[in-house]
Amino acid sequence: MTTMIQIRNVPESVHRRLKARAAMEGVSMSLYVLREIERALARPSRQELLRAIRQQPQPALGRSPAEVLREERGRR
Repeated sequence: MTTMIQIRNVPESVHRRLKARAAMEGVSMSLYVLREIERALARPSRQELLRAIRQQPQPALGRSPAEVLREERGRR
């Protein structure tokens, strides 16, 4: 089963760009917009990405970043 979505107050410039891109791909504007929505939803949201980063184990650093920088600057 499919559902209809209606978007109101689309600026004329956005509508023109959507129409032109759909035409360049040889598809209807509805199909083009649906593909773009699906593509956007395939990527993680900002919150999902941040949650995944926070869940990564913290690396065990032998030295502080400041110590590494001092050592590198001393070699120059």
